Amino acid sequence: MQLPYAEPFRIKTVEPLKTTTREEREVYIREAGYNLFNLRSEHVFIDLLTDSGTGAMSDAQWAAIMTGDESYAGSRSFHQLKNTVEHITGFSYLLPTHQGRAAENVLFSALVKEGDIIPGNSHFDTTKGHIEFRHAHALDCTIDEAFDIENPHPFKGNIDLKKLEKVYQSYSKEQIPFCLITITCNTAGGQPVSLQNIKDVKELSDKYDIPLLFDAARFAENAYFIKTREEDCKNFNIKEICTKMFSYGVGMTMSSKKDGLVNIGGFIALQDEELYRKAGNFLILFEGFLTYGGLAGRDMAALAVGLDEATEFPYLESRIKQVELLGNLLIQQGIPIQKPIGGHAVFIDATRFLPHVPKEEYIAQTLAIELYKEAGIRAVEIGTLLADRDPVSRENRYPKLELLRLTIPRRTYTDNHIRYIAAAVCKVFERRQEITKGYEIVYEADLLRHFSVMLKSL
Repeated sequence: MQLPYAEPFRIKTVEPLKTTTREEREVYIREAGYNLFNLRSEHVFIDLLTDSGTGAMSDAQWAAIMTGDESYAGSRSFHQLKNTVEHITGFSYLLPTHQGRAAENVLFSALVKEGDIIPGNSHFDTTKGHIEFRHAHALDCTIDEAFDIENPHPFKGNIDLKKLEKVYQSYSKEQIPFCLITITCNTAGGQPVSLQNIKDVKELSDKYDIPLLFDAARFAENAYFIKTREEDCKNFNIKEICTKMFSYGVGMTMSSKKDGLVNIGGFIALQDEELYRKAGNFLILFEGFLTYGGLAGRDMAALAVGLDEATEFPYLESRIKQVELLGNLLIQQGIPIQKPIGGHAVFIDATRFLPHVPKEEYIAQTLAIELYKEAGIRAVEIGTLLADRDPVSRENRYPKLELLRLTIPRRTYTDNHIRYIAAAVCKVFERRQEITKGYEIVYEADLLRHFSVMLKSL
């Protein structure tokens, strides 16, 4: 008899969860303006809103918290983090920030100007927000296979080289400050980018003298998929793959709340001293001094340990296997999800799930609300609300895929929680024909509206 898989850790601390009734949840979500971001956490049983800062830290990370050096300048914790980042990425210059969007704000302040074009693979929402805030434009060059949920392409986060070269040929070099590769590609369904594609993008970008940057929030998960799906890389360890990935770029932004395994933090890592100094001026202005940015010493110490843990295969295998468990349970019940199953979440095709809800009534958000009312599970819409309005016409942008993201926090829930989630999704699926109406907006912000939007039912 073959032994079943078991997680390579044991539980040391637990947190009680509060259960609610359906009647209570219907009141809570109505009072929240049908926006799951507005719910109080105690009104949520299983929280799949995000994997950003919601995971559990290890005993080694908590120990590092106690030994953090809180010196304003030149702290020991900064140098621990700097050495760890350089070992994994190869980048020599480090700028700590309080989270990923702060890293984008600092770096884009140094690089992006009005009218610029930033090509990449399905830019993350805050990334696109920072670009459009500067009156620049994010152009999606993701391969077409990413938008066919049944296509088994193993690297749906890849950039289409023909699309990218068309951008390079259509605009001057001065208009394109960099090409941005997001690893893994969240908006496309947590899909990885192959090492070969990164290399090819680098070679094409060099031809047009365009530098390559990484949005690396989930870089370790991307390296896991490279190791397990890319034949030439199966004999490399995760840290070796990470170093190779980053060797093709000039720098990266990082939301450490993902593959840093911490509850707060981010950073910019660069290879160019001149860009480091330019961005460093904005870091001091927006975040803090060069050797702490927006972080306490204890946070940098915990992050140094977390980056090391996150780039080990046993941890990543347990992480990905739990996401795969949920995806496979849904596939068995005929639930339409993005395939192959992504790294940090399962993405349900809301349009196929709720075929009777018009796209103008926010299909994925409707599904998210139904799942919360059904079982107290908070998920997140990756669809029309997140796509926001066109900055010129102010019309809704309708994405190619209307997705509901079931995001799995790291080292947080058990497999029984995963089975509960799957059963709840199936209960909603069983009554999908009854769901024919969605929601309309009563308030929205001019930018990144999905965070604060208020809705009413139709």
